Amino acid sequence: MESARFATADDAAALVALSDAALTELSANRGGAMWARRDALVDRSETAWIDRVDAPDTAVIVGAIDDVVVGYGTARIETLCDGATSARLDELFVEEPARAVGVGDAVLEAMLAWAEGRGAAGLDALVLPGDRSAKNFFEAHAMVARAIVVHRPLGRPRP
Repeated sequence: MESARFATADDAAALVALSDAALTELSANRGGAMWARRDALVDRSETAWIDRVDAPDTAVIVGAIDDVVVGYGTARIETLCDGATSARLDELFVEEPARAVGVGDAVLEAMLAWAEGRGAAGLDALVLPGDRSAKNFFEAHAMVARAIVVHRPLGRPRP
């Protein structure tokens, strides 16, 4: 049975493994190299995950099948220019064998409930170009594009 719950410090090792897998998978996609440099979580250590779990304006949700953690999502509250708040979904990832069975749905629904409970005006998530399954996943939860970021690399590629 799939489920979602707030992460605890005991989930830190699983979160390290899952977030490393997310970084590897997404970095290889179109737009993924810049995502990894600009938007991905920088510190993926157990200590950093424990700090995120305890942070007041951050939610870390784990998704599980039969109590085995197979996915996660992390979001934070941001203050907008007009003083209102919005939530930003930093990462949502589910291991390949556990996709399309409801784990991601459970994580996102928990994240939406958390954001709404915090009074957020909305929840933003980034989808890489060409990632149709991610776009369809978010659209199934009534999330639609509100901006498109365009990019042109300059200079020589970094090693």
